[in-house]
Amino acid sequence: MNIGILGTGMVAQTIAPKLVELGHVVMIGTRNVEATLSNTSPNQYGMPPFSEWYKNLKGIDIGTFPDTAAFGEVLMNCTSGGASLDALKSCSEKNLKKKILIDLANPLDFSKGFPPSLSVCNTDSLGEQIQRTFPELKVVKALNTLNASLMINPSLIPADHNLFICGNDESAKVSVVNLLKEFRWKEKNIIDLGDITNARATEMLLPIWVRLYGKYKTPLFNFTMTFGKS
Repeated sequence: MNIGILGTGMVAQTIAPKLVELGHVVMIGTRNVEATLSNTSPNQYGMPPFSEWYKNLKGIDIGTFPDTAAFGEVLMNCTSGGASLDALKSCSEKNLKKKILIDLANPLDFSKGFPPSLSVCNTDSLGEQIQRTFPELKVVKALNTLNASLMINPSLIPADHNLFICGNDESAKVSVVNLLKEFRWKEKNIIDLGDITNARATEMLLPIWVRLYGKYKTPLFNFTMTFGKS
């Protein structure tokens, strides 16, 4: 399957090689290809520049956001939450029409430093904003509540743990679950919360996620649902 990944950061760089390993054809999208490939500065997290990562890879193309949106049968939004709507608008609606978009982004606001707050919450979410802006796009919120390494390798935690998804289109969610199963997620551990309004809840997990990361100094943790007897 052709998969277009919008964004060039850590999440995109983690997911793209895994998708190729699984037999998918991948294009990574950026606003300006030349600028992205000529940038030699580490990012704000100290990661090597995208150009260093990309030159050692085979089987992954790079294109503009419109190129990538046109290429992908399924799209993955791995842009930063504050830039997601602008990135998607630049794709051209005809390239997005009726496609599945797996939205991994969170509306984190670092304007007042760390830890970040959310730029939208409670009565709205980034997932909903994307769905409203592109009503024919099949938005499925998924993979936004855990570290990138766990996204593609849930066995890094040696116990059952949960992944939340939501979206308005039932068939799109089935397709996303099938892709997640390729990442070795067990279907029983994937919790479908319902329509896209539930993105409010999964995005609002991020403030506690960042604080847990600060306390335990590792991103290799996740949420697990356990139930008592009623």
